[in-house]
Amino acid sequence: MRFATPPSPYLAPARHTPRIMAEVSLALVPGLAALVVQFGPGVLIQCLVALVAALLAEAAALRLRGRPSAATLWDGSAALTAVLLAVSLPPLAPVWVAGFGAVFAILVGKQLYGGLGHNPFNPAMVGYAVLLVSFPKPMTAWLAPLDLSAAPLGFAETWNAIFQRELPEGLGFDALTLATPLDSLKNPSASAAIPSVGAGWAWVNSGFLLGGLWLLGRKLIDWRIPVGFLGALSACALMAFLWDAAHPPTPLFHLFGGATMLGAFFIATDPVTAATTPKGRWIHGAGCGALVFAIRAYGGYPDGVAFAVLLMNLAAPTLDHYTRPRVYGT
Repeated sequence: MRFATPPSPYLAPARHTPRIMAEVSLALVPGLAALVVQFGPGVLIQCLVALVAALLAEAAALRLRGRPSAATLWDGSAALTAVLLAVSLPPLAPVWVAGFGAVFAILVGKQLYGGLGHNPFNPAMVGYAVLLVSFPKPMTAWLAPLDLSAAPLGFAETWNAIFQRELPEGLGFDALTLATPLDSLKNPSASAAIPSVGAGWAWVNSGFLLGGLWLLGRKLIDWRIPVGFLGALSACALMAFLWDAAHPPTPLFHLFGGATMLGAFFIATDPVTAATTPKGRWIHGAGCGALVFAIRAYGGYPDGVAFAVLLMNLAAPTLDHYTRPRVYGT
């Protein structure tokens, strides 16, 4: 069958991939700034390392596949993947952690499936999950927020700690790292080291919430996914709290702890890997929120955003199949 092609001019898309990636990256700035204020310059160094590794991996993969590299390298997708991975890493993680995670995310999570638009799983979360499963010790060594730290590190000291694993004399990594608020759920004895259960993380989540609301205002993400994510997480946390108010944390603890806002607005809403139908997006978001609560409450890891999103990425094609809108007239 032949299809008639109308003459030009054609209607150009309102947003191209580089512009979308740039606007999403801009929305990350409030959360990134909050991370730097709370945990120091190591956050920026991790971003730099992941960015360089991701671009080199992308260039190598495109060369091996015989594809043009300039346009893909500068469309911002690899850079955004690198930043989303880096902001999930502990600020003093060794340099190879960010490098390995970014290379794995690009090569296995993205290019192995054919590149941008063909990957079934969020590449950044693929890299993060592999790092968390393979190297749990460096992935769980979080710094105390700077205002609670007895020995805050400057930029040069942070650089030496990341690249050379050297700290100022008399200071060890064990003295700098501590359990996060979510760790305290798994190990109640660790909570004694945390003056406030939400210290630092509430500001970080508020920053990502601010960026996420901006994305909603710009209509770059579908509101159903973050609303379903946060609604399901809040409902599960509230039921657990009402069932036994003496032990489970409050819904606010879950909403403003760990990677909740980053996952709800920047990870679960990935247009390539999320469900595409309206009902499917509701289920996709709610499934992510319910799984995050289940992993935090009953799983083996303190946070569950990465695993929850990857599991719902796996379910997205099935959700789209069973939630297709009815065709008018049928």
